[in-house]
Amino acid sequence: MTKSKRTVLAVASGGGHWEQLMLLRSTLEEYDVRFATTDPAVARQRGIEAVDVLPDCNKDRPVRSILCGLAALRVVARHRPDIVVSTGAAPGLMCIIAGRLMGARTAWIDSVANGEQLSMCGKLSRWLAHECLSQWEHLARDPRVSYHGSVL
Repeated sequence: MTKSKRTVLAVASGGGHWEQLMLLRSTLEEYDVRFATTDPAVARQRGIEAVDVLPDCNKDRPVRSILCGLAALRVVARHRPDIVVSTGAAPGLMCIIAGRLMGARTAWIDSVANGEQLSMCGKLSRWLAHECLSQWEHLARDPRVSYHGSVL
């Protein structure tokens, strides 16, 4: 009996976070990939029709953050991924948290735009994700942050 492919939930907000996730798309081809984003139009532009939509949120919108957290739990419960990977922002962190709660391995890839310091979600992901990656070598001085190159 052959083992089925592992399921990966790949999550990113629209804009630059999504573009960086799409640069990883070919790397994820060996997996059964499910996508989630805050903007379904960016997924359709890349030929991805089956996408879960998460409410956009941030620290300044606590009610939206709660709604996004609940939506993230629903998405993770539906797909039961083995791995959750996100390039940001807050909705991706919500899926990282939901993935951890449901036993998935998790990886956060902080945006290349954050060259001076980790993003706020990146700083949180150091403690919440199994793997926190920076695209800047000098930001990986923290033992909870790794650098393996840039996706750009």
